[in-house]
Amino acid sequence: MADNIFLQISVLLGITVTIAFFMRLLKQPLVVAYIIAGLVAGPFFLGLAEGQEDFFETFARFGIVLLLFIVGLSLNFNHFRRLGRSVIIGGLAHFFIVVGLGLALLLVYDFSLLSAFFLSVAVSFSSTIIIVKILSDKRDLETVHGRYLVGILLLQDLVAVLILVFLNSANTNENNLFAALLTFFGRGLLLFGFIVFISRYVLPLIVERMAKSGEMLFIFTIAWCFGVASLVYWVGFSLEIGAIAAGISLGASVYQPEISSRVRPLRDFFLVIFFIVLGSELQLGQISAIIKPALALSLFVLIVDPLVLFLLMRRLKYTRRSSFLAGLASIPVSEFGFILIFKARDFGYLRGEELAVLTFVALFSMVVSSYLITYGEKIYFWLLPFLTRMGRDKENKNQLNIGEYTVWVFGYHRMGWKICEALAERRIKFAVVDYNPEAVARLKQRNIPAFFGDAADVEFLSTLPLEKSRLIISTLPEPDDQKTLILHVRNLSDRPIIVGNLYHNLYLDDLYEAGANYVMMPHLLGGQWMADILKNHDWTKSVFSRLRQTQKEEMRLRYTMGTHN
Repeated sequence: MADNIFLQISVLLGITVTIAFFMRLLKQPLVVAYIIAGLVAGPFFLGLAEGQEDFFETFARFGIVLLLFIVGLSLNFNHFRRLGRSVIIGGLAHFFIVVGLGLALLLVYDFSLLSAFFLSVAVSFSSTIIIVKILSDKRDLETVHGRYLVGILLLQDLVAVLILVFLNSANTNENNLFAALLTFFGRGLLLFGFIVFISRYVLPLIVERMAKSGEMLFIFTIAWCFGVASLVYWVGFSLEIGAIAAGISLGASVYQPEISSRVRPLRDFFLVIFFIVLGSELQLGQISAIIKPALALSLFVLIVDPLVLFLLMRRLKYTRRSSFLAGLASIPVSEFGFILIFKARDFGYLRGEELAVLTFVALFSMVVSSYLITYGEKIYFWLLPFLTRMGRDKENKNQLNIGEYTVWVFGYHRMGWKICEALAERRIKFAVVDYNPEAVARLKQRNIPAFFGDAADVEFLSTLPLEKSRLIISTLPEPDDQKTLILHVRNLSDRPIIVGNLYHNLYLDDLYEAGANYVMMPHLLGGQWMADILKNHDWTKSVFSRLRQTQKEEMRLRYTMGTHN
């Protein structure tokens, strides 16, 4: 029997790797390959898991537990304090609007109220794994739309956790539902208090010792994850809630990034099995039966979901561009949706075809969105004439008749704040342009001239007297935005000195040809700074201790006086 299981897993992984290879060539998320591999290995085609369904479902359960454990790790509540009101308002409004519209759509296709509700909730969550991976590959995690979207993903994770907790509490056999819920939440408060106590006063001491060895930290983390999950399950909650609780308890640890990076490969392996099992449960007969509502819901996720986020962000005074790119990136359906449908099915709320609908929608959204997100900038500029008809950026309407400044700084995040500090010391008249409305508001509170706008928006650039300035410094990460800015200025005047910024040399010649006088490259500047330290300072611990203290002081100033507090 053991040999048979080993052979089944080997063949299954071989099929998965083969399909994943072609998916990579097509620039698709690997999750798509896992589900297709499950469909191929399922009973309709090869039937590889036949007779071992319980074994593979147990493996899939491990994947769910580890996924939720890492979700709990990321739910460090210190992060939520930094999200800002706009993320919380926008995220919650987006969730309720999408759920409401999705519910109405599914009721039209004769779904029961419960089925329509669970499916609409499932598709309202965006995939953290896929979105963060694509944004990271595009170097967009630190852009305005990237930071906003990551904030919304964190908020969605929290909402999903609360829904799982409510599901667990509502699933009771007791006649007195109120008394059962009271008992459940009483246990929950005790459990929460216990976890807070452990995470603050006990875990730091244990983790400090375990962290001296990477292997010990990994073994302890896995033991803690499954131990707490089992304890919580024994108390009366689900394993999923236990896994989240275990993650939250370690989320505040200084070793959280290392813990997360060590557990993630193990999670990925079991998640592969989870999605393969998911694909193996699909039947072609099911797909033909649900194709109309599945297509309708797929188009809903592809068009309505991002449109709602776009309109909400515009309402919250974000630029057209940030709103559009965030909307596109939010399309892929989350893994949480599958967990929600599985739990609802286990509790007897659903009849079965909901999983097939969600799988179809998830595959559709992942396949299409991977191209939309990758080519989001080009799609935005293609649609810009249409988007412009929807009105100017709200803040720009109040920014007419802008005065002249000696220096313009585009982008305050990361490098810009230090440049502005130097300009202020020299008492040079300067202004900042940023397309993060929260950053602009904080700069104005500090009496720093700041204007809300997008460097890629020529309509906005035309309202700025850039041609009358002496120096223009761009710290923006996007080469295309800077090229648009430089060409606009050079069409007006050759007078200003223009300094650009690039993180790689691929577009270096393009910026110089557009008219940049100099292009900063942070990695080269960092290397030059280190070379100067080595040449001009003694190699002693006291020297590097002073440098470290200076660095800490600068970071403290950045977070207390900059736009990140």
